[in-house]
Amino acid sequence: MARRPANRFVCQSCGAVFPKWSGRCDACGAWNSIVEETVEPTATGGTNARRRSGGRINLVGLAGDTPPPPRIETHIGELDRVLGGGLVPASVVLVGGDPGIGKSTLLLQGACALARAGRKVMYISGEEAVDQIRMRARRLGLEAPTLELAAAINVADIVATLEAEKDLALVVIDSIQTMWMETVESAPGTVSQVRACAFELIRLAKQRGFSLILVGHVTKEGALAGPRVLEHMVDAVMYFEGDRGHQFRILRAAKNRFGATDEIGVFAMTDQGLEEVPNPSALFLAERRGHIAGSAVFAGMEGTRPVLLEVQALLSPKAGDGGARRAVVGWETGRLNMLLAVLEARCGIKLNAMDVHLNIAGGLRVGEPAADMAVAAALVSAATGQPTSAGSVYFGEVGLSGEVRQVSQPDTRLKEAHKLGFEQAFLPRRIARGNRKPSAPDGLVLHEIGHLGDLVSLFTGAMEEAEA
Repeated sequence: MARRPANRFVCQSCGAVFPKWSGRCDACGAWNSIVEETVEPTATGGTNARRRSGGRINLVGLAGDTPPPPRIETHIGELDRVLGGGLVPASVVLVGGDPGIGKSTLLLQGACALARAGRKVMYISGEEAVDQIRMRARRLGLEAPTLELAAAINVADIVATLEAEKDLALVVIDSIQTMWMETVESAPGTVSQVRACAFELIRLAKQRGFSLILVGHVTKEGALAGPRVLEHMVDAVMYFEGDRGHQFRILRAAKNRFGATDEIGVFAMTDQGLEEVPNPSALFLAERRGHIAGSAVFAGMEGTRPVLLEVQALLSPKAGDGGARRAVVGWETGRLNMLLAVLEARCGIKLNAMDVHLNIAGGLRVGEPAADMAVAAALVSAATGQPTSAGSVYFGEVGLSGEVRQVSQPDTRLKEAHKLGFEQAFLPRRIARGNRKPSAPDGLVLHEIGHLGDLVSLFTGAMEEAEA
């Protein structure tokens, strides 16, 4: 007797399965994200059905020469940098970002560049009609007569079309949340549909050897929407970040099986589409004004690329009897609170009665601990009213006892600072004998800081001299 289809309730944010509906997901805490889905029963051959026998797999040793995978350059330097040198045949890339940030624009530009280079490229959209894509390409000044466009959401039709094509180099699916399979009893965008559609497309890309780029929607928290298993199924996950109030867009690799993670590519949004920014440090510091209290330049690393950023801090007396406000843009609020506690407990800088506003200029989000000393310099500068030197950069991690710890790749940071004309660098002091002293480029003076109090004394000493 055939089994009837069963119903289950699946969270559309995390993929957790529940036996009944509830307003809140117990796994991820999302509200109104649980949707009822139908599960078709699988055919069982009865109690007397024989199990399918499996064959032996081939086992090989670790030793052996494996050449690096070939690369297909997209002819967009910043995109190739994040990919690790270009697209790898039979690889799958998942690109996520906020609506309107420029995901479709970037991929259309890359698809057109590959098509002009003689590669066979197919761009399939489930959100726009073909005429809309043509209008956008015309508005951006893109020309690629050999680029093949399609507007479709049925995965069975897409798979049949791709199987009939030969010598495909790249297929772009915009977006995976709009794809639909008839065999899955749920609406497009649900966990079951996203998982099944992605599996079919990824299987075909691995089998036929073409590169596949999937565009994914993101939640309001900025994470990729849909099941987390989707990120494990692909070879690379990239986030397209940026603020609509800024022209800069950051393409960041969160996962890459064929390249470095945390690598970034920087673009500027213009009326002609996305333009590459080969030297983001100069662009982020272009509007910086020296000799202003509360500003410091951080020499950071994003993947393998050194990036210089301006850290801005503003202090104001707190209003009312409530707690002081901590407003942070581009950095972690928890790390700011820790740094404020260290400044008060270890250095005697009282900021508990002040509202603190911290901003990483340019719209880039900083995640590495090496920014601690630059943030501390900006805060102490704002508290004492003494500006930092316009020709100085700062980097170093601050511990809870106030010590300044070593960070990775100091030589690369110093070379970038020297290239942009900076004259001084404040960096961690060598504690262990085995630590090699960073090589300073000619004309760059190094100031080693062992404790945060040493940095604070530079500003308080200058303030006392000014008062005298």
